[in-house]
Amino acid sequence: MKFHDADVLIVGGGLVGCALACALKDTPLQVTLVDSHPPAQSWDAATWDSRIYAISPASRRFLMQIGAWQRMDASRLQSVGQMRIAGDDGRAELAFTAVEARTDELARIVESRELQRALWQAASESPNVTLIAPAQPSALHDEPDGGKLLALSHGPRLSARLVIGADGVQSWVRSQAGIEEKTTPYNQWGVVANFECEKPHLATASQWFFEDGVLAFLPLAGQRMSMVWSCGEVRKNALLSLSADALCQEVARAGQNRLGELNVISPAAAFPLRLMHVADLVKPALALIGDAAHAVHPLAGQGVNLGFGDAMELARILKAEPASRCGDYLVLRRYERARRENVLLMQGVTHGLQKLFNNTNPVLRILRNTGLGLTDQWAWLKHRLIQHAMNA
Repeated sequence: MKFHDADVLIVGGGLVGCALACALKDTPLQVTLVDSHPPAQSWDAATWDSRIYAISPASRRFLMQIGAWQRMDASRLQSVGQMRIAGDDGRAELAFTAVEARTDELARIVESRELQRALWQAASESPNVTLIAPAQPSALHDEPDGGKLLALSHGPRLSARLVIGADGVQSWVRSQAGIEEKTTPYNQWGVVANFECEKPHLATASQWFFEDGVLAFLPLAGQRMSMVWSCGEVRKNALLSLSADALCQEVARAGQNRLGELNVISPAAAFPLRLMHVADLVKPALALIGDAAHAVHPLAGQGVNLGFGDAMELARILKAEPASRCGDYLVLRRYERARRENVLLMQGVTHGLQKLFNNTNPVLRILRNTGLGLTDQWAWLKHRLIQHAMNA
């Protein structure tokens, strides 16, 4: 039997790739993770990362199980106890609470860099996990025994029974494997910034739908807030061109002054929004997870949670099989079937909402705002929506 450098070779050490490595710790599988650069392990505590995630209870339990959650600085985490969603007619509103969901919180807000640090630390302390960074992959080849051979630009060639593409929406692994993707640009941008607030946020996440986009306020630890404004290029350019004071005034006005006066603590940045489907999540000896496998609109805040769901399911399947079968196509197909429905459902919901609300049709405007109001009155429907979001 041919010797392999690793049973599982993960390309991409971001949140999802690192989570998969942690989920496979203390197993017979030999895991190697390759990334272009290791994450920072320290930074100025007075600064706040503009990349913020709303971690669902299901993802939080997963992160706890793999030993990452307990490594984070609790003083920088913020619980979400309520979510308020406003329509664009000034009247319709939908509210979710943790009490209605019969739980202690709807989500936990975390900084990307803090979660990345915790995951990398947990992976580095796993005896069967090897981290190689910085390293840049240059070629991926099939091996005669069915495995894969990964060549690095400056380093050794690594053979593995299974290669995982966890290298983001522009995935190099996906391209090397010849897996087609269908990308639908929304012609929108996500503008992000963090603020100190005059008024307490009361652990409430707020969202406003406008004809040209969606504005979200996510509560941060202390009297702080993270903004995500999904908008067209004209508004994006306008927001990025504003002075700090003017940006604070514009964001406060758009948020109906719910948090009073604002003071920017992390400058505005922007990233393009897109929907992405892939033709295949798996091929023999290869699988895709996270943003390499799918991209959704951020209005539901479920992108990273979908990725953690990928890592959770793939780890569960691989741990149930002998190491010699980890790259077996029939084994990997079980992962693909298990994740395809959840991903398509979330993509369908977010894509539908984006099209429904970013529309000037007066009839649709009435329907969408009426729908928000009715949903707020139907407890059973609200409960179903909450439970789906919390277990994504």
